[in-house]
Amino acid sequence: MDFGDLYTAYNELKAKLEKEGLFDQKYKKQIPFYPKKIGVLTSKTGSVIRDIINVSTRRNPNVYLRLYPVPVQGEGAGEKIAKAIHIMNEKDLVDVIILARGGGSLEDLWPFNEEVVARAIFASKLPVISAVRS
Repeated sequence: MDFGDLYTAYNELKAKLEKEGLFDQKYKKQIPFYPKKIGVLTSKTGSVIRDIINVSTRRNPNVYLRLYPVPVQGEGAGEKIAKAIHIMNEKDLVDVIILARGGGSLEDLWPFNEEVVARAIFASKLPVISAVRS
């Protein structure tokens, strides 16, 4: 797919999910003011995890960070991200989830725009914070 096709697909999916109410404010989950356990879904090798560790522990030295490594680009990454969100919920591992990626092209960031990820976030009983930089 080229940029135009991806942009069109993004807008079509966004419109579909908006029509279904997935982005309604009434479904937003309250983020804990001082979470004790934060789940971080990202690549284990990217610089974003170091940034999250640095900022989180500086602001709250008692926070426990649980890294759940997931692929953040490429074929099948969206399904693996969604599965990780489900696991964090099933096992009640954390108070809040941060879904993170340090940046990249639209193609690289595409897994975060997949319907399976949007639906996993919507279904999550845990609040999910998007920390995906474009």
